[in-house]
Amino acid sequence: MIQLDDRGLLPAIVQDADSDRVLMHAYMNAEALKRTLAGPDAWFYSRSRQELWHKGETSGNFLKVVQVEHDCDSDTILVKVKPTGSACHTGSKSCFDSGVMNKDSLDAKGISNNLGPGILSELIDVIKQRSTDKPEGSYTVELLNEGTGRVAQKIVEEAGETAIASVNQTLDDVANEMGDLLYHCMVLLVSLGIPAEQIWAVLAKRRG
Repeated sequence: MIQLDDRGLLPAIVQDADSDRVLMHAYMNAEALKRTLAGPDAWFYSRSRQELWHKGETSGNFLKVVQVEHDCDSDTILVKVKPTGSACHTGSKSCFDSGVMNKDSLDAKGISNNLGPGILSELIDVIKQRSTDKPEGSYTVELLNEGTGRVAQKIVEEAGETAIASVNQTLDDVANEMGDLLYHCMVLLVSLGIPAEQIWAVLAKRRG
């Protein structure tokens, strides 16, 4: 008997059936597991969007299920697949391509310093959480409440400031302005309800 956690979710490790390489980690609920077992593709449950997630539906990078196994406690499953493209939303073959962690990868608070480009996905999750929880004094909540038009206006402003910094200021200034620009772009995605995977898929296709 498969054991779901108190949220009704089950951790799923996805592995390439041919190379044994670990591709990604996600979660399933009972319906996602049922659909995965029925095949041919892997399904998951998106905790940020709180909905079923058919992997590859947007990007075209489907995971063709070969075999599903559970661990000794029946509270985690291993899904062996044949990927039809990149498994990671960043365009990488595996979500575990960011590097190796060691004790130097943690700051004084125990927070990872080795986030890499995956920080964008984490940022989107935080923005979505802010839009749901609406904490008092949150700049993100204020932006979302003011509407898409205001967010778009901020993107224009931040793009201009980034361009000016690249000509007249230091590289650190450019990095800071670029961070502001990317943040506001991520807020726009959430405001419009566009899944980040759609953007990553566009970039991956152009790279190809």
